Amino acid sequence: MGMKAKIALGAVVGIAVIGAVSANAGDGDGDTGSGSRTSAGAGEKAGGAEADGASDAKPAEDKAVEKASQAEQFKTFVKKNGSATEQDAVSHVTKVQGADEQNDILDAADVYTDFTGGIMGEGTGPAKLIASAFADWKDSENGLVTIYDADGELLGNGEF
Repeated sequence: MGMKAKIALGAVVGIAVIGAVSANAGDGDGDTGSGSRTSAGAGEKAGGAEADGASDAKPAEDKAVEKASQAEQFKTFVKKNGSATEQDAVSHVTKVQGADEQNDILDAADVYTDFTGGIMGEGTGPAKLIASAFADWKDSENGLVTIYDADGELLGNGEF
């Protein structure tokens, strides 16, 4: 079976699984649950301020990171929290897709790098470091991150 046929079959199976899970997610007993709040709690005031006057507003630095691309957010995280080898590997990241859309059912993220040569090239080792750093950055119960080279060839993958 060819590589393209395997990918197409995998996509069809993935769509079927997502459709089945989505259909079952709507089957509730009508209970709205106690998780929804309509008023401020005892320790909070309206507007997100705590009773002691502290606010839960994010600092300007965090707001700037939110507006940055997913790749820049990832690089910033690794720069602050990663090892020297992870920082070197992540410096080759050019694009990140799918990191902000998580539902803990079937999460998939793609990380593109400037490495060349595909799975037999120079980027296979750093791809594992990138996948590990990504797992530190994002957390999912069922996530898969895939690392690609500059030509879109697979370098590696890992769970997050």
